[in-house]
Amino acid sequence: MLREALKVVLDIQERDIQMIRLMRMKRERLAELNRIRFLRDDLHHQVLVKESEIIELKKQARIIEGEVTELMTKAKKLETQQSGVKKVEEFNALTHEISAVEREKAAKELRLSDLFDKVAAEEDFLKNLKSSFESTKQNSEQIEVEIKASIEAINAEGKEIMAHRMELAEDADPEIMPIYEKLLQNKKDRVIVPIENRCCSGCHIMVTAQHENIVRKGERLIFCEHCSRIHYWHEALAPVEEAVVKGGARRRRHAKAE
Repeated sequence: MLREALKVVLDIQERDIQMIRLMRMKRERLAELNRIRFLRDDLHHQVLVKESEIIELKKQARIIEGEVTELMTKAKKLETQQSGVKKVEEFNALTHEISAVEREKAAKELRLSDLFDKVAAEEDFLKNLKSSFESTKQNSEQIEVEIKASIEAINAEGKEIMAHRMELAEDADPEIMPIYEKLLQNKKDRVIVPIENRCCSGCHIMVTAQHENIVRKGERLIFCEHCSRIHYWHEALAPVEEAVVKGGARRRRHAKAE
């Protein structure tokens, strides 16, 4: 009876493992979708930031252009004023002032030239950035369509698996199922496993001969002492078709030996 009950739960376990794999695939696809969107949004943000920086540079250039114009006007006024003075002291004072204005104007013109060079370089960079953004946008939109279609397929497959699982769960042993589901929730992996070569096929640690013999009998649930998984004897729960094939193979080998 225990063996039959375990067979049902093993079928349920197969559906649960399929669901775990599907959910993992779905998380990976969603993560990929988020990465693509982040890259696209980041490039768009960089474009906006660069446009703002260029606007600010041009604003600074306009301000300095205005200051250069004011200095030129000031220099001309000083030169006009200088042409009308008669005293040497006043003439020399105006000469110093005019020189100071010219130096300030030259410094601002140099700063203005640097700004124009920077604006040109930033505009070239912005052009390349926009081109990269447009290319990324087109590619990402196509990939998004593919990922969304993949996720829809995963959801559809998951619904079919869950519907089958619910049908199987109706025939499951009410005492075994809560134990199985608690173990599955903790491990997110197979929790009902066979003993193979005197090893737990879940944690791959050796079990005692006595433990193996108890599992062979199949009279009650036996848990692995190391990983707490439920053990069963594989041959006892092998499908009928598998047993027939193995039996036939043995008979054929025996016939050849004769």
